Amino acid sequence: MTEKVKAVVVGAGYWGPNLARNFQASNDWDLGAICDLDIERAEQVARSIGGAPVTSSFDEVLADPTVAAVAIATPARTHYPLVLAALDAGKHVMVEKPLADTWERGRAMVDKAQECGLILMADHTYCYTPAVLKMRELIAEGSLGDILFVDSTRINLGLIQPDVDVFWDLAPHDLSILDFVLPGGLDVNSVSAHGSDPLQTGTACIGYLALPLRGGAMAHVQVNWLSPTKIRRMVIGGTKRTLVWDDLNPQQRVSVYDRGVDIGTVSKATPADRREANISYRLGDTWAPALPEREALGGVVAELASAIREGRPARTSGESGLRVLSVLDAAQRSLGAGGAPAPLELDIRPRTAA
Repeated sequence: MTEKVKAVVVGAGYWGPNLARNFQASNDWDLGAICDLDIERAEQVARSIGGAPVTSSFDEVLADPTVAAVAIATPARTHYPLVLAALDAGKHVMVEKPLADTWERGRAMVDKAQECGLILMADHTYCYTPAVLKMRELIAEGSLGDILFVDSTRINLGLIQPDVDVFWDLAPHDLSILDFVLPGGLDVNSVSAHGSDPLQTGTACIGYLALPLRGGAMAHVQVNWLSPTKIRRMVIGGTKRTLVWDDLNPQQRVSVYDRGVDIGTVSKATPADRREANISYRLGDTWAPALPEREALGGVVAELASAIREGRPARTSGESGLRVLSVLDAAQRSLGAGGAPAPLELDIRPRTAA
């Protein structure tokens, strides 16, 4: 890829127009078409970005040898057949979250991409925001120390989805961020999930996930469609410092607190003595790193181009999407068991060819 190559956006609904606009503006890509069964909707999106070809035929897109990649922005239940057809046609694929509507289908998609030697990328958009990239950098360089806990809240009023519950709709954002920023990724032993359906819609509208991380840390994720206030916040506490990400505060999206509990190694005869000797409280400075303001999706489409050009997995690869699916799968099993912890018994390791 030394020159612009052609990509097609499949789906002109909620997310497709954003993808189309960023492919159109990219120095790496030529937006070959916007594909949607509703041709009028595709034409409307094309007009909104200054013009682009449109088609209602996915088969026509796959048959075009000049199309290098497709970006799929359709409901999760359609991802599996669309992705497999695109890979069979020799196209690289980017697919919006969640990767698939079941873990088994996601696994098959990842395996197919590997078999074909093609890129399968999860559009985990938040991972390309300046704030989350800075979080990853700070954690990787040890600024927080060893991670002790994660507390994440994503609540708002609506939109209640007809085909998925609140876990599958909102939690993939937070789970993908955790997989991106934590050392070792989303390394979870089990999941405990509690959900509520006060509207009697047949799916949970309020949900809580508890995820014990290997190494002793605990992650907690709260999602809610019924809150009159909108909150997107994550607190990551470490042995040295605590980081707070507030996505709705553009003046200070990331704050680092040199405040917390210092845990010593003194051992005393009784538990009470040990507790008093081992724990002291630290009150230090708070600072906020300067962050550029740029659209994350520009980074997403640039990363897809770089991964193809360099022949490497994308930073948010199909495997990262699969790890998110593994947690959602365990959450569904936990819900069915009344909130009892459900182990992640599924193989989430990348597979290599025999």
